[in-house]
Amino acid sequence: MGFPCLRYKGDFFASAGHHSGDLIVKLLVQRVQELINDGIGQPFAPAGKIFREWVSIQVRSTMTWESLIEEAMMFTTQKKQ
Repeated sequence: MGFPCLRYKGDFFASAGHHSGDLIVKLLVQRVQELINDGIGQPFAPAGKIFREWVSIQVRSTMTWESLIEEAMMFTTQKKQ
């Protein structure tokens, strides 16, 4: 994506928005939709293109971010196996 991110075996799974500072994580499509429906996340759509496995988290909560980063890392780890 062109900015600092967290990676697992070369695949990135989390980052922070350039301008917003929002957490951006890669998760199952169904989980992304759940977070959006619950009002926790927003679709991640840089330049207007929605990335279905990515969600932008505007909530500023250490517990929420830690949990979602761990969830995103697990999702990426399972995809690599």
